[in-house]
Amino acid sequence: MPFLGQDWRSPGWRWIKTEDGWKRCEPCESELEDENNQLNISHAVILDNDEDIYNTDNCEFASKKRKKDHFRNNAKSQCFYREKWIYVHKESTRERHGYCTLGEAFNRLDFSSAIQDVRRFNYVVKLLQLIAVSQLTSLSGAAQKNYFNILEKIVRKVLEDQYNPRLIREFLQDLSSTLCVLIRSVGESVLIGNINIWICRLETILLWQQQLNHLQITKQVNNGLTLSDLPLHMLNNILYRFADGWDIINLGQVTPTLYMLSEDRQLWKKLCQYHFAEKQFCRHLILSEKGHIDWKLMYFALEKCYPIKEQYGDTLHFCRHCSILFWKDTGHPCTASDPNNCFMPVSPQHFIDLFKF
Repeated sequence: MPFLGQDWRSPGWRWIKTEDGWKRCEPCESELEDENNQLNISHAVILDNDEDIYNTDNCEFASKKRKKDHFRNNAKSQCFYREKWIYVHKESTRERHGYCTLGEAFNRLDFSSAIQDVRRFNYVVKLLQLIAVSQLTSLSGAAQKNYFNILEKIVRKVLEDQYNPRLIREFLQDLSSTLCVLIRSVGESVLIGNINIWICRLETILLWQQQLNHLQITKQVNNGLTLSDLPLHMLNNILYRFADGWDIINLGQVTPTLYMLSEDRQLWKKLCQYHFAEKQFCRHLILSEKGHIDWKLMYFALEKCYPIKEQYGDTLHFCRHCSILFWKDTGHPCTASDPNNCFMPVSPQHFIDLFKF
């Protein structure tokens, strides 16, 4: 039996349809006017990531539900869960109904705290970048709010700590390109939320890009031992531990000594051999004026054609026995006799692939 009023014994309210929506009839009209006075907002669209208010015509929200959705959409709080792991199931069983989605996993695995860990920062950024390129529209509304809230924290961290701005520039470039395509093809693609919200998100991303482009790295004032004071063999050993060619180039711009070490042919040869196979070398041979192989130019040529190996300080792990995705330091309730043999690291692309079904 449907209850039409607050009291199940009451006959319910009487409603009439008007241009502004459904309204209650007498004798509740005075209460309705009081509610409408509270719901009248001259600046209508409040977006979930910013407190900016866009001036529009006077809009009246005709029901409490719209007001509740209005402020719920403006909330910046992330959904928190006690367990930092999630069971990945792709079909219904007798024990579990439904399936696990990418948005649900994104909410449960506490990426907001993970970006504060230097070991996980690059991993989370790469994961967000892959979601932006191919899976952004598959996220639920709550997951999208968490996504952009985490993105805001990442940008703030980079602007304050000046940590790896190049990675964030590439990420924001991919995200802005995706949003431009989605906004232009509105109606053809599924966008959760008002189009004005997505336009505001795009404007915010463009603003962040400007701030990162004008970011000035402050010089550290340190009277103790600096990088330049280290002996050459130690500096050379540091360069050989880099897995990204751009990091080697950036470090070589610090001092003339580091520049000399960063131009070592053997260094770039080792880097090419680490990331690419010999068959790939033969297809992209680049010779210098002296007839030698230019390994530095070959690295950047091969990088455009083939994916490079990814290195992360810490990643998500997947338990093959329990089918659970988790952070290794938080763990999960595993029932295997030898849990360590069941764990496997999950790359960002593997994380996306787990939820493609």
